[in-house]
Amino acid sequence: MLKFQILFQDQNIAVIQKPASLLSVPYSGFRGKTALGLLEEGMRKRGTYSAKHRPFAVHRLDRETSGVMMFALNERAQKTIMDGWQEIVTERLYRAVAENPRGQKNSLPEEGSIESPLAYNAYNQAFVPKGGGKFKTIPARTNYRIIKRGKFFTLFELSLDTGRKNQIRAHLASLGYPLAGDKNYRAKTDRFGRLALHARTLEFIHPWTNEKARFEIPEPADWEKI
Repeated sequence: MLKFQILFQDQNIAVIQKPASLLSVPYSGFRGKTALGLLEEGMRKRGTYSAKHRPFAVHRLDRETSGVMMFALNERAQKTIMDGWQEIVTERLYRAVAENPRGQKNSLPEEGSIESPLAYNAYNQAFVPKGGGKFKTIPARTNYRIIKRGKFFTLFELSLDTGRKNQIRAHLASLGYPLAGDKNYRAKTDRFGRLALHARTLEFIHPWTNEKARFEIPEPADWEKI
């Protein structure tokens, strides 16, 4: 099982490995552990924390999603990264194990894009509207490649052109491929005791050194076996 780990840290940026079940950042009233809080705790122990040098979120991973995640370490860095995200981040890849469609042939092309707009329900959970209902939607685009097909599951590699909440989960579920362990999208199995979504790769151009940085944490080995 992946554990929280700092992969890289300088004056402006930290890159971490976030385990599944850990919130990225706290919500109002939450007092438990978060990735932001653990990063801050480490800075305090090393004596590098201050009001002007502390972690700020620049993107998020769902609580149930594991993998590589970036934080800014001051407000100026947060603004620089968020304003230039599309130019700074050159590659961001996910891996996911999805259940195959039930009662249908597993005939999704080997690679492609899902461009269905997303709507959100009262619980702020994304879904792809179907039929004639009137929903407020936002554009979303997910690129996918099939790594391996199995009798019951498919291993996907995915990248996002838009970073919407629950985007991968909602897009794949709309095609009949809910992620294993994802009860919110009617998955029937939980082979790993967690949501089978992992942020595997983050590559970016460091805004202050102009050097390319790449961090890659493979998904658990048993995902491919399944």
